[in-house]
Amino acid sequence: MARGTSEVSEPMYFVLTILLDGPLHGHAILKGIGELSGGRVQPSVGTLYGILERLSERGMIAVDREETVNGRPRRYFRITDSGHSVVLAEARRMQEVAALVIGRAAPSA
Repeated sequence: MARGTSEVSEPMYFVLTILLDGPLHGHAILKGIGELSGGRVQPSVGTLYGILERLSERGMIAVDREETVNGRPRRYFRITDSGHSVVLAEARRMQEVAALVIGRAAPSA
C-alpha cells in the first residue's frame, strides 16, 4: 500500500471497513475481519489491540463507549470522519490500481 501519513496496513484497512457499519467491540471486529476477508486476514487478539491503538493515535477511530460484561470491561470503537476518509481513499486507490493491472493483463484483441 502507498506510504505516507495516511498509510494503513491491510489489517488496519479491514478494521476501518468493519467499523463503517457502526461501533463494535474487539471480538466483533475480529469476527468481522475474518468474514469480510474470507478468512484470509485473521489478526491475533494482541495484534488487533495494537492496530486499534495505532488507529486511535492517528485519529481514525475513537472509543464510542465502554460497558462491563460478565465482570469484564468491553470497549466499543467507532470510525471517525478522518478514518472514513482514509478507508474510502484507500479503496479508490486499490480500485484504480487493479484496473490498471487488469487492463495491461487483458489479452489484446
